[in-house]
Amino acid sequence: MREALRALTVRGRAFVAAGASAVVCAVLLGEPALTRVGVLVLALPFVTAFVLGRSRYRLALVRVVNPQLVAAGQPARVNLTLTNEGRTPSGVLKLEDHVPYVLGTRPRFVLEGIGHGWKRHVTYQVRSDVRGRFEIGPMTVRVCDPFGLVELGRAFRTTVPLTVTPRTVPLPQIPLGGDWTGSGDNRPRAFAIGSAEDVTVREYRRGDDLRRVHWRSSARVGELMVRREEQPWQSRATLFLDNRLRAHRGQGIASSLEAAVSAAASIAVHLGRRGFTIRLVTASGEDPNNAWHFREAELNTGPLLEALAVVQAIPQAHIATDWLAEPTHGGLVVAVVGAVEQADVPVLRRMHHHAGTAVALALDVDAWVGRPATGSTAANLTRLGWRAAALGPRDRLDAVWQELGRSSAHVSRTSTADVNVEGVLR
Repeated sequence: MREALRALTVRGRAFVAAGASAVVCAVLLGEPALTRVGVLVLALPFVTAFVLGRSRYRLALVRVVNPQLVAAGQPARVNLTLTNEGRTPSGVLKLEDHVPYVLGTRPRFVLEGIGHGWKRHVTYQVRSDVRGRFEIGPMTVRVCDPFGLVELGRAFRTTVPLTVTPRTVPLPQIPLGGDWTGSGDNRPRAFAIGSAEDVTVREYRRGDDLRRVHWRSSARVGELMVRREEQPWQSRATLFLDNRLRAHRGQGIASSLEAAVSAAASIAVHLGRRGFTIRLVTASGEDPNNAWHFREAELNTGPLLEALAVVQAIPQAHIATDWLAEPTHGGLVVAVVGAVEQADVPVLRRMHHHAGTAVALALDVDAWVGRPATGSTAANLTRLGWRAAALGPRDRLDAVWQELGRSSAHVSRTSTADVNVEGVLR
């Protein structure tokens, strides 16, 4: 009852004030008829609050977002199912779902006819031009009486995630090299039939088929282990994205970082469709959740797109090189970089030496702040032995990718060791 009295609307408070004023005036003027009218107007909000406050209602909400992984600019549909398993007053139900500003305005609905066994379905669309991971919810519910005198508020605290991945562009087929390169999991092996010691296993990684779990080894080690089954020797590709703040220019969706993330996402989808197993490496190092493992193309690129959806600029000064210390060499390395400084040259040399084929998209970041495009970063990478092409804010990604295919297919590592780029990058 106290909650209902505190939930009086402006109209309800106006009724209370008008009823009290009518009663006082009727007493002063000696008008019994006005007294009856004043008592009726004064009592109506209190009776409504009493009835609504003693009502027992149990609302349940099921929220489903389809799809939960959507590309930037594409809509997603939110389906709401509201049910009531208790007794509620016959009134109006006002719903407001909380969504982030970038997904659009907050949807509001008005539903009537609430009763026992009541059930309603509501659908609305959300759309974002900005990549990221967003939470939809919580839902705010307001129950009103038919007169609009009292309004009780409730909230469902549950939320549902929606991941908006970067925009992707279909890329043409070009000779990349690195085909059938790599080692480790994808090498053909002949396994003996016998004890756990005869089986080659590795740690479980997200996305691995649970049917490949080797339970005996898992019990011995204390964590899930999967078999390295005999499979064809597949191609491997490392996708490197330089997300350092100092390497990019501009802000928001018009920044060079957003162009780099979109390019990396397009390359990931393209390589996945060509049969590459891909891992994502950023300037902060390798994410264990995006390490190499065996899945179909869609399952392999899905986690990469999710990781790229939440990539942010980091204030780190240098590129992490822990992933370059692993014993596995060879394969394809595709780098999407911004501005390159002198301190980055040794790292880029190591990356090129680590790769069987090194390909780079170099963003001409100065063009994002209105300066003339120079293409110097791409030229410097070419001197280091990379197959590189410059990407500006007005360039088409598919055309620049095609230009990479027309560039030299191979540059000797020996010649790159003697290149001095100090004067160029100074």
